[in-house]
Amino acid sequence: MFKSVHVVGAGRVGSAVSARLAERDVELRDDGAELVLICVPDRAIAEVAAAIEPGPWVAHVSGATPLAALDQHEHRFSVHPLQTFTLERGPEQLDGAWAAVTAETAEARTLGRGLAKTLGLRPFDLDDGARTLYHAGAAIASNYLVTLYRAASRLFEDAGAPPEALVPLMTRTIENRFQLTGPISRGDWAVVDAHLDALHEAHPELEPMYRVLAEATAA
Repeated sequence: MFKSVHVVGAGRVGSAVSARLAERDVELRDDGAELVLICVPDRAIAEVAAAIEPGPWVAHVSGATPLAALDQHEHRFSVHPLQTFTLERGPEQLDGAWAAVTAETAEARTLGRGLAKTLGLRPFDLDDGARTLYHAGAAIASNYLVTLYRAASRLFEDAGAPPEALVPLMTRTIENRFQLTGPISRGDWAVVDAHLDALHEAHPELEPMYRVLAEATAA
């Protein structure tokens, strides 16, 4: 395992990673580190990697960016924490999350998995060519959950109901391992049609989304 790491980037992921490495007694240093871990936005990874002198191991934490962004480095891999992060919280955000490890050699894979475990993550292997499909799945699960909450909140507000009441409902759906309940699970399409009629009147911009989701849920 790496005894010294240079973390490039102090954003939401970089700050959590740096704090966790410090907790695990990994030396954080700017020069001469065994690993340079790039924690910057996807668009900047290749530029940052190009500025690093070849020699140490170089890795990034992106789920979408291929290893080609690190092309000038022979010793390379990536570890993507499959988690959403905020600056308001610390390294505990990493605890128990999964991590996609992409590597081209057995040594790189071993080091990537070791880094993931040091960070408190549960590693799994991900082929470089499968990144886009994988990242699309992650975006649906995380980003679009935000979209759904925002849409549902608008309807609750219009109905005079507290939007925060949706949170336990959404949380329990996850805890129940995504067991489907409600009108579609019962085949009660009259209720679904009533929802669509109400949306058409009050929030027509949400009607297409509801219709597509209903069809996808019933499929």
